[in-house]
Amino acid sequence: MSRRYTAVIFDLGDVLFKWSPETKTNISARTLREILSSPTWFDYERGRLSEADCYTQVGEEFVLEPDEIARAFQQARDSLQADDELIALIRELKAQSNGELRVFAMSNISLPDYEVLRTKPADWSIFDQVFTSGAAGERKPNLGFFRHVLAVTGVDPQSTIFVDDRSENVLSARSLGLQGLVFDEAQNVARALRNLIGDPIGRGRDFLRRNAGEHISVTDRTEKHAAIELRENFAQLLILEATNDRTLVDLVEHPRTWNFFQGKGQLTTEQFPFDLDTTSLGLTVLRPGKEVAFSVMDEMLEYIGPDGIIQTYFDHRRPRFDPIVCVNVLALFYTYGRGNELAKTLQWVHEVLQNRAYLDGTRYYETPECFLFFTSRLLASSGDQELHGMLKPLLKERVQERIGAEGDALALAMRILVTDFVGLRNEVDLRALLPLQCEDGGWENGWMYKYGSSGIRIGNRGLTTALAIKAVETMSYPAISPSISPSPTIIEATAPPSPTSPSKFKSPFTATEQSYRGLRGRGKRIQSE
Repeated sequence: MSRRYTAVIFDLGDVLFKWSPETKTNISARTLREILSSPTWFDYERGRLSEADCYTQVGEEFVLEPDEIARAFQQARDSLQADDELIALIRELKAQSNGELRVFAMSNISLPDYEVLRTKPADWSIFDQVFTSGAAGERKPNLGFFRHVLAVTGVDPQSTIFVDDRSENVLSARSLGLQGLVFDEAQNVARALRNLIGDPIGRGRDFLRRNAGEHISVTDRTEKHAAIELRENFAQLLILEATNDRTLVDLVEHPRTWNFFQGKGQLTTEQFPFDLDTTSLGLTVLRPGKEVAFSVMDEMLEYIGPDGIIQTYFDHRRPRFDPIVCVNVLALFYTYGRGNELAKTLQWVHEVLQNRAYLDGTRYYETPECFLFFTSRLLASSGDQELHGMLKPLLKERVQERIGAEGDALALAMRILVTDFVGLRNEVDLRALLPLQCEDGGWENGWMYKYGSSGIRIGNRGLTTALAIKAVETMSYPAISPSISPSPTIIEATAPPSPTSPSKFKSPFTATEQSYRGLRGRGKRIQSE
């Protein structure tokens, strides 16, 4: 997957310890900082000058009394305070590593100043070793200091994180192969450390469990509408399919056809029509009896437009069609071996894929990744040779074109899953996805679908997190070979499972392909009046 970090090197001043250059002397904060950046002070930090000699030379250079300089720095030392929250995080990460994580400090600090620093209340036990410029005779950003630390500790630079508030020091560390983090705010660094050192899958699953039943969708804020919570079935079905854990979701089930909303329509017609998209998802995730599924598919065939393309709503007054809705309906039909009944719909989906018509999203779906993602789900629903021959090679070309493109966490997760499905490794998008995990373990919200008329977007952190977990998981295993022959159709002539037991049919796909299939999320766009 990604590299595993087993060591962290922290700067001390302005990272783990804060201090103030404001003193009650006649030396201004600006002058004090200028002194700290002077060649004389650098020599003092390297151990080439005593404290007294340093203050004398600095006094001559800045026209200041050495005693006044001493008083100013004594007050600066008195202001030193440890960042207890960040130190607690380091202690937590170290404990969670079961002894695998080593922590070091590397600071530009003179030996006399370091002796003072060690008297400050702080948990110094978190450090396996502390390196000072005064003892090493070198200072950052000089490469010699870094090489000294690497040699003494024996750590692998490729498995080591370096944290410093100065970009030039981070640059030097990166040039030697370390993962460099520029310290700006403690919160940002804490998040980065959790993401680099912690277990993203375990943290993501904990987030899903802590918020079980409360993974509610939200809309984005627009000039005309404030962001609102939106209770809908679509994301809940997707989370269920991704996790196979019914306790995580809150569903309003329907015996046959489904409605996107769990109650009245929001930001649209209150009496919102049932739709083929949510219905297709509900029937493939919850697996009602074959008789019910066939009955609903027969009804769906009554909603085919003049071009032979399946429509979105069970409402002839709303003649809308969308390629991703078509893909999701096709997945239902192919799951039950009836894909040949939607030949013109499939042909149009192929044309959309071939001509990249999805690049700006669709009427009801926000990103091009949605189309690619659901197309791969369609393929995973069936082993039909003709279907795979028509779409899979082209899907591989199209998703390969998207690797490295900008995208939110949901788009990145979808792209990783599709590349894995077609047999491509996608470390590029994985590196972009991992930093988007938040401190609470969930991933940042990603936009899945939108209202057709207003364009208001809808997202769900629970869904994004569920798909991100699967994306990270897929990168832990070898990619699926694209040369694998399609398997037989999933639906057998046996009694299907109960509607209340999700996705318990046996899939003929490999373990990785099966786990990916469980992720195929769907997003439904709503027609706003």
